[in-house]
Parts: sequence; C-alpha cells; structure tokens
Amino acid sequence: MPEFNDQTLLETPSITVRDVYCSCGRRHKGEEECAGVTQFVFPYRGTYVRFLGSDEAVAEANQVLFFNAAEGYRVSHPVEGDDASLVLVVEDALLRELAPKALLRDGATLAFRRQRLRIDPRAQALVAMLRHSLRRGIAEPLEAESLALTLVQRALMPRTTHAAGASIGRQRLADRAKLVLASDLARRWKLAEVAAEVGCSPVYLTQVFQQVEGLPLYRYQLRLRLARALDLLAQYDDLTALSLDLGFSSHSHFSAAFRETYGRSPSQFRESALNRQKSLNIPTAALTPPVVE
Repeated sequence: MPEFNDQTLLETPSITVRDVYCSCGRRHKGEEECAGVTQFVFPYRGTYVRFLGSDEAVAEANQVLFFNAAEGYRVSHPVEGDDASLVLVVEDALLRELAPKALLRDGATLAFRRQRLRIDPRAQALVAMLRHSLRRGIAEPLEAESLALTLVQRALMPRTTHAAGASIGRQRLADRAKLVLASDLARRWKLAEVAAEVGCSPVYLTQVFQQVEGLPLYRYQLRLRLARALDLLAQYDDLTALSLDLGFSSHSHFSAAFRETYGRSPSQFRESALNRQKSLNIPTAALTPPVVE
C-alpha cells in the first residue's frame, strides 16, 4: 500500500494549503480514488501519471493538475522515487471569481474542463516560496493567503499557462519523453538518446514536443531541474554540490540558469524564502522577469 503524509500548512475560510507526500513503488494503475473537493495540485518533487477516463497526464513540476470533486481517477508511478505536491483548495465563490469561464464546465457544480495546464517559472517560484515559508512558520496567515491566491491566479491565466495541443497520439509521445527525462533528472541527455527511448526520430520528437508543450525539449528539462533546485535549496548549504547533483556542469552554469529563469540567484532566493526579514515583503512581481519562450 502507498504511504501518504498529508500535512495542512494553512487553513482559513478562503483557502487551504496542504503538503502531500507519497511513497509508492506501484508502477501499475492503482485503485480508483476521488477528491472530496475540487483542488489545485502542484507537484514539486517526483513524477506520477494520473488517469482520468481515457485522458492521461504526467504529473511533475512543470504542471498544475485540477482534481475535480467526486471525479474518479487512478494513479501509477512509472518512475522510481517518491513524489510530493502542494495542494490548494479555494473557497467555491472565490474560485469562481478567479477562474476564467473558459476553464470551467457548465453547470452548478464547480469543475474544470481540463485536468492539467503547464505553468510558468514564476508559478514554480511561488509554489516554493509558499511551501518553504509556511513550513518554517515565517508567513503570517494574511501573507500566506495573498501568496496562495497569487499562485492560483498565475496558474489560471491564459498568458502564463499552456494547454497541451496536438492529437492524443502526439501527446502520448510527449508524455513518454517526459518520463524518460524524469527517470534520471541529472543526466545530460542527448536528443538521439531520448528519441531512441520513445521510439521515434530526433527530428520528429523535437517537432511533436514543441507542438504539445509549447517549449523545446531542452528547456522543459531545464525547468524540471531548476524546480527541483527550488525544492532542495533548504537542504543544501553548499550550492555547488546542489548544482552538480542536478547535472549542471558548474555552479556558475547553475546560477546563471537560475537567475535567468527566476530573476535572482539561488542564494538570494534561498534567503528570501527561508528568512523572515526578506521573505514575503518582496513583491511577487519581482520573482522573475518575463520569460522568453
């Protein structure tokens, strides 16, 4: 049986934030589950696949998943290792105010049409900032609510998210490529190696992945590595060791990529996320500059 650790980090009338950890070696689909309430799930560690009817979604740090209330789904873990997600539940009336109508199903019951969207680096940074500040007890409830609602807005805005395009077959191919990358996040994959793993030519893989995710494969992998860095910053005193463990060629390479993506150096982000004096007083708009796709 899978082992779960579900910890509530914040609970107010407007929003609930939970940190959910799963340790499971099950590679096949598990038993059907369903969420009691509609929720946002932001994976920040590990990878799993969620099956919703005939639809599949690879859950990892580049995505937000929408779990609709009372909607059955199943999960598998094709990649070894544990996974963890930050889960947000927003009060219904507030969520209806925040969510674009195009994302919601018609009817009285609040539910999303899609099960996932790709999020941008700023949303990843907000996930890390919110989780670290709540776990360390440095965020007051009003500060944390504001940060959480900013994250929800960021995860719903058309200009800061991406809905998967292309046919189901092409989406499945892109999903297989994601699982290959996730199987060894620190590996310096070559395009031909990934293509061989998924059974197509490098040119075709490049074209399909760009069409599905709206990003080149190499940038997608970079964002996964950097999102893992956001998760691990609190555990590493030596950032050079962290950069090498994540597959970067050097600390300077890691620091430059981190700054370009999140708008500050790893040490600056760690200081702002983990220390009260510089944490949530920084405007969220400063978390990262505009990202060039």
